[in-house]
Amino acid sequence: MKPPITHNSAASRFEATVDGRLCVAEYRLHGAVMTMTHTLVPPPLEGHGIAAALVAAALGHARAAGWRVRPACSYVARYMQRHRDTLDLLAT
Repeated sequence: MKPPITHNSAASRFEATVDGRLCVAEYRLHGAVMTMTHTLVPPPLEGHGIAAALVAAALGHARAAGWRVRPACSYVARYMQRHRDTLDLLAT
């Protein structure tokens, strides 16, 4: 499942609404470093690739903006390890 994802910059998160439920990947931006702080997919929607789609959208946005990424969220850290093409985004 690949839901439509929007960037809600005012709330510092990427969002998708699936079956009337809000799914998010939240971040904080400090200069050119996006700290990914939390992903949330309601339990009935877990296991359908929604969190992965949210994180992919966030990382794609970071890349396009020239930002580095600090994965404070364990899901984001695991995602980046599984998708090694994103490791160049890691903030030092």
